[in-house]
Amino acid sequence: MFEMLDVRQDDIDDLHVMNRLLIQAVKALGDAGRTELACRLTAAAWTTLRKKRPREAERLNGVLHYLTRPALQQRKETAMSNPQQLDVRSLPPPQRHSLIFDTCGKLAVGNAVILVNDHDPKPLYYQFEAERPGQFGWEYVESGPAVWRVCITRKQAA
Repeated sequence: MFEMLDVRQDDIDDLHVMNRLLIQAVKALGDAGRTELACRLTAAAWTTLRKKRPREAERLNGVLHYLTRPALQQRKETAMSNPQQLDVRSLPPPQRHSLIFDTCGKLAVGNAVILVNDHDPKPLYYQFEAERPGQFGWEYVESGPAVWRVCITRKQAA
């Protein structure tokens, strides 16, 4: 069951407290087998906070990574032509998503980029769906365990 949060005197910021409660709830939802719903709710909250409250948004990004931890099923791997690659493995995690959003936002409709990452970037998928629904396609090209490649295709303009 849910563990009640101990709201201390230093938890003055109501948004921070609400974000902690949301995180607890979506983790429980994901652990109960409702991962898709939990990820969509978390990504929607991330979209709301990412520009004005980046520290709180980063906490939600961590939750998306928790919710999309490696599953038992294998991802479908496909062969692709040779689009531009965006390798983010050498960047610090807090810098990755903004670079990916900027790069994909500049793609012309029909163009694609291969994202190269050191873990499953599934949280990013939910963030794209929350912030730019229907604008991008997402297809796994390689599914780890050391390297993940995802083809992100621009399907429609903003």
